[in-house]
Amino acid sequence: MTEQAARPTSRDVARVAGVSQATVSLVLGGKWRGRVSERTAGLVRDSARDLGYRPNLAARSLRLGRTRTALLVVPALTHEFFARVYTGAAEVAAEHDFGVVLYPSPAGVGPAKDPFGSARTALDGVIASSMATDALSALRDADLPLVMLDSDPAGPGAAARVNLDIADGMRQVMAHLLGLGHRRFAHLSSAVASWTFDVRRDAVTRAVQGVPDATVRTVPAPLEVDAARRAVERTLTAPGPRPTALVCDGDILAAGACKAVRRLGLRVPEDISVTGFDDLALATAVEPELTTVRLPAEEVGARGMSALLAVLDGRGPETGDLPVTLVPRGSTAPVAVADRP
Repeated sequence: MTEQAARPTSRDVARVAGVSQATVSLVLGGKWRGRVSERTAGLVRDSARDLGYRPNLAARSLRLGRTRTALLVVPALTHEFFARVYTGAAEVAAEHDFGVVLYPSPAGVGPAKDPFGSARTALDGVIASSMATDALSALRDADLPLVMLDSDPAGPGAAARVNLDIADGMRQVMAHLLGLGHRRFAHLSSAVASWTFDVRRDAVTRAVQGVPDATVRTVPAPLEVDAARRAVERTLTAPGPRPTALVCDGDILAAGACKAVRRLGLRVPEDISVTGFDDLALATAVEPELTTVRLPAEEVGARGMSALLAVLDGRGPETGDLPVTLVPRGSTAPVAVADRP
């Protein structure tokens, strides 16, 4: 029987790379920027890979007093956006030998319970997506750093925030529709009480201010296809001039809106244009495909995890809203001649 080869150590990596063990620790711990050159960092990483070196995470965690685990709180697991946020966060976490535990709040965007007997002993920090800060009081009481994603920038208690430029996304939608000649709008707004949906509503309202003959009717609906369909059916059969464009807070609402239009014997986009928000897989599964706003969900998660790591290391996290992009597709068209003001 041959003797099992000894596991390579950081000293072995330092010897092969021709650097000190301290340099190896900086590079493999992700704290080398500004202290070690890019070339040296690459040399250390290459040497570690060639040797098959793996850090002793248990020992390092004890030394740092960390669990190397973050909790990602989301309102639901059924929405594709949150799955993509998790993917982005988990990728960055893995690069730094962290794990991410995904936790759907039992109350949606409402108060989230502490899923652990003691979050402080189980976690290094919390990332919360599309939640209100005051909904996380149970976790904040654990005195853990909190990073908020897609949340009110004026809210209290967060160590860092990562936001999308939601208002600009809705401004792009409205500019697109106004440019196509639409002036009568129905805004199918999410009935969920959340900062991100408040921003969308305000952006729609502001977009038509000062535009002659432009009107907006706000129609709240739960974030469900059938609920959206029923709300739009009521709106399109109500007395008065019919809207020529349906502006929806999400692609799921837009799918319901398209069903309502067809059930009433109308056509998308010839009779009524429909827009979504999020650019989920659903947006290209419906016919015609949805004009919508693409949100870089993976980047939101990645930046959220990076922000938490920065806070844990005593560094300032990256700032600035992430840009979003309008994706015009077949569900929007110029307003019909008969409907022009």
